[in-house]
Amino acid sequence: MRAITASFFIFCFLVPFVLAQLRHGFYDAKCPLAERIVTKVVVKHWARNQTVVTAALLRMQFHDCFVNGCDASLLIDSTSERPSEKSAGPNASVRGFEIIDEIKKELEIVCPKTVSCADIITLATRDSIALADDSRASRFTVRLGRRDGLRSNPSDVNLPGPTISVDESLKAFKAKGMTQMDMVALIGGGHSIGVAHCSLIQDRLKDPAMNPRLKAKLIKTCSGPNDPSVFLDQKTPFKLDSVIYTQIESQRGILRIDQNLGLNGSTTRWIVSSFASSERFFREKFVEAMQKMGEIGVLTGDSGEIRTNCRVFNN
Repeated sequence: MRAITASFFIFCFLVPFVLAQLRHGFYDAKCPLAERIVTKVVVKHWARNQTVVTAALLRMQFHDCFVNGCDASLLIDSTSERPSEKSAGPNASVRGFEIIDEIKKELEIVCPKTVSCADIITLATRDSIALADDSRASRFTVRLGRRDGLRSNPSDVNLPGPTISVDESLKAFKAKGMTQMDMVALIGGGHSIGVAHCSLIQDRLKDPAMNPRLKAKLIKTCSGPNDPSVFLDQKTPFKLDSVIYTQIESQRGILRIDQNLGLNGSTTRWIVSSFASSERFFREKFVEAMQKMGEIGVLTGDSGEIRTNCRVFNN
């Protein structure tokens, strides 16, 4: 009993101490241009292809943070001797690596070996979200000071998929310290922009409850060659907003997990309805969830490293 109690108190004090090392203004003294450089590069890429950038970076941060924490392990390239997380099936569709590369290259010129790749992902995703929100209500600050991980293994990648049940999804989110509210905000918010390939929605196309007009439209689109893609939000696919929740209420959710959130009897249905009826409430909870997700399992202090190239470990 004494050993259990001691372990409990070590855990309680260790976690707040680690997170306390993340702070606002972390680079103010040692790399004052860091955030400005990140924003500049993200804005440039977003202006060129705003239909992709925000969705890509949101997906990147989610896939990184939900596998061994926010440590940029997803960025490591696979080699013939050492496969990385990039080679895992769920990560095959992750995009935007060239944005992180460009940011890192500029930062290494201005302040070498200072800004972590993990912090770059966090800042770039935050900036891309602000660009996709016309109301500017989704602008938020993030605490910095993450360090980059020393492990990237495809066998570690176990992410919730598009056909997962609400209960299974909630279990995955709770394992990362996230709440039911966080889950609904992140799934819906993340899917309010971007696309899904037809191969991922075949189960929905067979669902008799799906809105018949939407189903007919999707079946026609998906009959094309080369696995076509469809917008997840049928009304405002380039804007981060709560419109997708109103679509879920009308049986117009494209992915099974999206529609599952709003099904009768679902423990999350009331949250979907709340977000659908209040854009302000959704944005508030989405920002909270993003800030929380960005601090999952972070490395700080002397842990990990600061990579000079985000695609390879320093050694």
